[in-house]
Amino acid sequence: MPFTKLLGFKLFLIIAGVMAVGTWIFSAVTVNWHTEQYMRNAVQNVGRVSDVIQRSMHYSMLLNRREDIDHIIRTVGNEPGIEAIRIYNKEGEITFSSDTGEVGATVNFSNNACSACHAADAALLTPSSSDLIRIFQSENNERVIGKITPIKNESSCATAACHAHPESQTVLGVLDVMVPLKDFDASLAELKSAQYTNAVILAAAVTLFTGIFIWLMVNIPVKKLIQGTEQVRAGNLQHRIDLQSNDEIGTLADSFNSMTNDLRSAQEELQQWTRTLEERVREKTEELRRAQTNMIQVEKMVSLGTLAATVAHELNNPLEGVLTYAKLLKRRLQSEAFTDTLKHDIDSDLTTMADETARCGNIVKNLLLFSRQKVGEFRESDVVAILNQSFKLIDHHLQMHNIKLETSLPSTPPMVQCDANQLEQAFLAIEINAVEAMPGGGTLRVEVLEEQATDSPAPMGLAPRPIGTSGLRLRFSDTGTGIRDEDLPYIFEPFYTTKHDGKGTGLGLAVVYGIIERHGGSIQVQSRVHQGTTFTITLPRQHVPSEAPATGVPTRLAVEHV
Repeated sequence: MPFTKLLGFKLFLIIAGVMAVGTWIFSAVTVNWHTEQYMRNAVQNVGRVSDVIQRSMHYSMLLNRREDIDHIIRTVGNEPGIEAIRIYNKEGEITFSSDTGEVGATVNFSNNACSACHAADAALLTPSSSDLIRIFQSENNERVIGKITPIKNESSCATAACHAHPESQTVLGVLDVMVPLKDFDASLAELKSAQYTNAVILAAAVTLFTGIFIWLMVNIPVKKLIQGTEQVRAGNLQHRIDLQSNDEIGTLADSFNSMTNDLRSAQEELQQWTRTLEERVREKTEELRRAQTNMIQVEKMVSLGTLAATVAHELNNPLEGVLTYAKLLKRRLQSEAFTDTLKHDIDSDLTTMADETARCGNIVKNLLLFSRQKVGEFRESDVVAILNQSFKLIDHHLQMHNIKLETSLPSTPPMVQCDANQLEQAFLAIEINAVEAMPGGGTLRVEVLEEQATDSPAPMGLAPRPIGTSGLRLRFSDTGTGIRDEDLPYIFEPFYTTKHDGKGTGLGLAVVYGIIERHGGSIQVQSRVHQGTTFTITLPRQHVPSEAPATGVPTRLAVEHV
């Protein structure tokens, strides 16, 4: 932190400023008081000198001894500390002076020495004692204080035989005594210099002492407090502030140390709780992992049991028929002759047995396709070419059921990485389902659309689309009987079929789902009863290996009800 921003420095500046101003004011008041005392002494001094001179001349004036008066004035006027002595008569003429060259000169009543008693119209005034004192500059530019003392007409003067004055004349003249203030000014200047010097020394000493005091009692403790807070902010709760003081800062330091102790205790408790919580979380996680493993194993066993029961049930029906017809044929061969009617019945029974045996083979084959984990070799293939091949295979079915095929295919071959045989099988399964859903005829429409890159996830239960890759969208729409709402969520589950004539195995759409899933695509269904069904398949351009479960069994599919 810059020195100028420290609290101690700011306090030091404030105290130094207050000290400087206070010392200056005190020194000025002291000097002014001493100046007034010096001037009072100077006035008293010149008054005493004037009284002494007047008293020393009093007897000579009564006897009119002018020589004695002149001698006294010149003798006293030449003494050190006397600037000049004059006596003026009532006409303003200098009758006596310490400077003999001034005797006989007349002064103007308008000057400073006379204006106190004489007005502009020469009328006499009665001045106060302060008006009889004047201070002026001498010819050598030194200050001089002068006092005018009126020489009053006393009764002894009015009745003297030497020169009587009428009693109506109150003032015979004035005594003007002038004393230089050189010594007074020198003493005053020395006093001022000493006073201000002492004031500066005192202010400097007090300011220095104050600065040291602030540094020791404020700045250092505050610095320690700042260091302590920085240590705590850095996480060092072991830090303690070592301040041995009984003032507020010491109390603050003790409170700070108590706070860090409490924080340290709280932190240790939190760390202990954290370690305990982490250990408990690890234990619970391990328990959950074991539980999940067990659950997965149980689900696998349940799925395997369900699958086995379903396969056994599906295979039992045709095998039961084959066994029944085999026993019937054996009994007929033992008890009857070979007539044409018997041959025809045996041929019909053998045909039924062959159909049921083929049905068992289809169940086993579709089951193997459904459980297959990998498809064949992936290479770039034209999806339109694959579709056209599937159209050829169902062409006779379309003609037999009076179904019209409409296509909307791109002119440029859309290429994707895929297993062409597997995709053809998936397309063919969807198309055959559409044909079977339109026994009275209808329209099968197949569209291929370009799909731009998307960040949207695939529908629930299907393989996720790779983020940021483009692909193809294939739409198979029929105008058949549609799928009921309650059947839609289960149509991709194995062995779930809506065909009740014994022709369906419930593995066709499950195989389709597995193929599309392993190609990294997705499949959606929209259907409305008596209006038709639309299967939408989305395939990525580049193959991304699927992360589907090993069994390939789809979870319940999210479908759209329209």
